[in-house]
Amino acid sequence: MPRPAPAPFSPPDPVPATDASAVARGIARLFARNDIWCLPEMPLRNGRRADLMGIDAKGQVVIVEIKVARADLLGDGKWPDYLDFCDRFFWGLPPLLDRSPLEGADFRPDCCGVIVADGYDAEILRPAPLHPLAPARRKVEVERLARAALRRQLVARDPDCAPWVPSE
Repeated sequence: MPRPAPAPFSPPDPVPATDASAVARGIARLFARNDIWCLPEMPLRNGRRADLMGIDAKGQVVIVEIKVARADLLGDGKWPDYLDFCDRFFWGLPPLLDRSPLEGADFRPDCCGVIVADGYDAEILRPAPLHPLAPARRKVEVERLARAALRRQLVARDPDCAPWVPSE
């Protein structure tokens, strides 16, 4: 019986896909070098969750929404809900993702910055314009970030420490 012909060789992709955690890591490194300290997966008071939320040296709140797939980027209609919780908003993308949709009016380039990142580093391609929060809102958001960071640090050091949960 004749042997089947071997399958044609397909070399692996020259650049592996970058996942959201790698993009977040690269952005966190860029931010740390620029004295911006952030937390991943920060819940907002409107029920949304920011992929990265941080505070810069001036006390301004920064949010980054990470997208690693074109369909996810184009289908995201919730991103304007983040704008009420930050002074600056960025899109975080892997290097090979098509950024052209971010230039369209639906993505409001007048109020959104763009960062390209992989698991090692990041670069700001378009700075995020400052849209200052009201001082009272900023104070609340900075306090929420600080409390979340302290809670996460404690639980990371002592997993048996049950975080306080308010009664209903």
